[in-house]
Amino acid sequence: MSGWVVVAGLGPGDEALVTPEVRAALEQATDVVGYIPYVARVAPRAGLTLHSSDNRVELERAAHALDMAADGKRVVVVSSGDPGVFAMASALFEALEAGPEHWRALEIRVLPGITAMLAAAARAGAPLGHDFCVINLSDNLKPWALIEKRLRLAAEGDFAMAFYNPRSKSRPEGFARALDILRDACGDARPVLFARAVTTPQEDLRIVPLTDARPEMADMRTMVIVGSSLTRVIETPRGPILYTLRSA
Repeated sequence: MSGWVVVAGLGPGDEALVTPEVRAALEQATDVVGYIPYVARVAPRAGLTLHSSDNRVELERAAHALDMAADGKRVVVVSSGDPGVFAMASALFEALEAGPEHWRALEIRVLPGITAMLAAAARAGAPLGHDFCVINLSDNLKPWALIEKRLRLAAEGDFAMAFYNPRSKSRPEGFARALDILRDACGDARPVLFARAVTTPQEDLRIVPLTDARPEMADMRTMVIVGSSLTRVIETPRGPILYTLRSA
C-alpha cells in the first residue's frame, strides 16, 4: 500500500513548539484529520484536504484516516500536545485492532509532541522533578469511582500529580470532589499549580496552597499540577519558582 498514517502531536499551543518531524509530515500529507480546533492550527494549502470533526468521535475519525490511507492517501491525524497522552494514538490503534485485516499492512507512525503537562511544568520551574503521575479527571470514558481510587492512591504514594481535563461546564462538580479528596488524603498545604492556556497569548499561571485551591480556578484549558510533600516554592523578584526535590 502506498498510503500511510501519521499520528502527530502539535504541542501545547505555540507554533514554535511543533517539532520539525511533525512539520515535515504535514508538508507531505494529502489529508489532515482531527478535532476541529486542532485541524484549525494547520495552514491550508493546495493539495491538502482538512477533515474536522467533533471531540466525541475519536474511533470514527481513526477509521476514516485508516480508510483514506488504504486508498493511497498520506494522512496525518493531529492531536494537541503528544498524541499518545489522552489523545488520538490509542484511538487509532483501537480502530486498527477492530478493523479489517488489510489495515494492518499500512505504514503507521506516531510522532511525539510536547505535552501541556511538560510545558506547564517548565513554565513554573520543575514540579515534576521527582516521581509523578498523570490522571485524566474526565469521567467520560471511566467511572468516577476509579478516578477517586487513583487520586487517593497517588496521594498516599506521595506522587506529584498532573491533571488533564479538570473541570468542564458539563461536569463542574468533579474537580471540587477531587480537591476534597486531595485535601483529606494529603493533609497539608502543598503547592498547586494552575496553568491555563500555556504557551499561548492567554497564558496564566497561578500557584496556591492546596488548602486555598478552588474549583473555579480551573477549566478545560487548565493543566493542574499538585506537588508532593517534596515540592517547594522559591520566591524571586521575577515571580515564584516551583520545584520538587530529587530525593526523598
